[in-house]
Amino acid sequence: MKAVIYARYSSDSQREESIEGQLRECKEYAERNGITVLSTYIDRALSAKTDNRPDFQRMIKDSANGLFDIVLVWKLDRFARNRYDSAHYKAILKKNGVKVVSAKEAIAEDSTGILLESLLEGYAEFYSVELSEKIHRGQKENALKGLNNGGGIPLGYVLGSDKRLAVDPMTAPVVLEIFTRYAEGETVRAIVESLNERGLQTKHNKPYSLGSFNAILKNRKYIGEYRYQDVVIPGGVPAIVPQELFDRVQARIARNKRAPAMSKADEAFLLTTKLFCGKCGRLMVGESGTSHTGKKHYYYKCGSAKRKTGCTKKAVKKDWIENLVVERTMQMIFDDTTLDAIASMVLDVQARENTSLPVLKAQLAQTEQGIQNMLNAIQQGIFTASTKQRLEELEATKERLSVSILQEELQKPHLSKEQILFFLQRFRAIDTTKPEQRQRLIDSFVNAVYVYDDKIILTFNYQDGTETITLDNINGSDLEAGCPPNGTPVEITMISTDVPFLFVFAHL
Repeated sequence: MKAVIYARYSSDSQREESIEGQLRECKEYAERNGITVLSTYIDRALSAKTDNRPDFQRMIKDSANGLFDIVLVWKLDRFARNRYDSAHYKAILKKNGVKVVSAKEAIAEDSTGILLESLLEGYAEFYSVELSEKIHRGQKENALKGLNNGGGIPLGYVLGSDKRLAVDPMTAPVVLEIFTRYAEGETVRAIVESLNERGLQTKHNKPYSLGSFNAILKNRKYIGEYRYQDVVIPGGVPAIVPQELFDRVQARIARNKRAPAMSKADEAFLLTTKLFCGKCGRLMVGESGTSHTGKKHYYYKCGSAKRKTGCTKKAVKKDWIENLVVERTMQMIFDDTTLDAIASMVLDVQARENTSLPVLKAQLAQTEQGIQNMLNAIQQGIFTASTKQRLEELEATKERLSVSILQEELQKPHLSKEQILFFLQRFRAIDTTKPEQRQRLIDSFVNAVYVYDDKIILTFNYQDGTETITLDNINGSDLEAGCPPNGTPVEITMISTDVPFLFVFAHL
């Protein structure tokens, strides 16, 4: 029998049994019962009251591949603390030929076992609900005392030793700046770009994004209001933003909600974070301006040129550059030769990411050939004690290699070339007149776009998680310096073995 182990604990502060302890006892159970453990699935700091657990869902999905027969858990409450979820996912596993086994709870296969399992699952759900009620009572008491109840600490605050929020002198001025600039009429996009250009980051050490600003601008903690469910304590938190400024911001948010176009002084710039100046390598950011006729114009401008710090690159029109990138990307997608090359690159990356699997499969093939040779010898009447011993050794080696191959395949299933091509060809049906589909196309394929005075370098991803290509990558590559006439592509080439391929186009 082949098994996988599922282990979890509910929170960082409430570990119950450690993951290591669960794994150890499950492995001891498997060894006692002659079960081969292929892999483990672990969810840390996640409650079993919900099925929204990444490794749990991955395990359920993997069960359809027929690679294992048992899901081994320390106790049934590790699998689920909700009777509906328990029954639902056990039914899925049963359909896939997999059953859930508890290492610490001896449950018979007969009718009494069914009753015992139901009682255990009911108790687990009861314990979970009762614990939730106790936690809720404790958190309400904390709220009444003005103590922090966990969760994220808002930008501008730190958690003091007394478990109360205190003003962070480093980031509180940034919060005040955001409110002030927004109240004075600046767009969220302009504020985000300004903060990112200055190298400022969020509390999670990431660049600011449009999505994070809505929560900041509406957070009443900044005027000193502590709120937890139905508990509201004015002055329960040190204020960062004056009430008058906060009210002006809320009034502007309300106006923009009634007239959404007012909140978008600029359109959505599809190449944000992907468009770079070919002269200095700096990001090109979205800008807008109004001509003497009153018409609004949108364009991308080099960050250095915008601040007049040395670069002289001229701005490029937004619609022109975005249409060019979308058009060239679609040309690539409709080119069967190019898609075949991309699929081959992905297959090569997969092979390089897992060097063990090809070796194991080759060893298995050799072992199976050895077994076949031994069987042929036996059929010819050659059967000795040495023959029998050698055949048993080969069978044991085959079993070991088969298990190792299953373990490798469970870690990261590989796509076939046909599957990769099917995924890529689906983009041929995309509607490039719709902004959200244009954005999806750019996000999926475009790595970086470098705009020069005489050419454009457009680099594409062929590997998930590829880092942005820099000017050093490009200038250090074997790329030809010449530009093609009439905007036609020069070639598809490689900068290096681990960098996306690129197109080169003339500047029209």
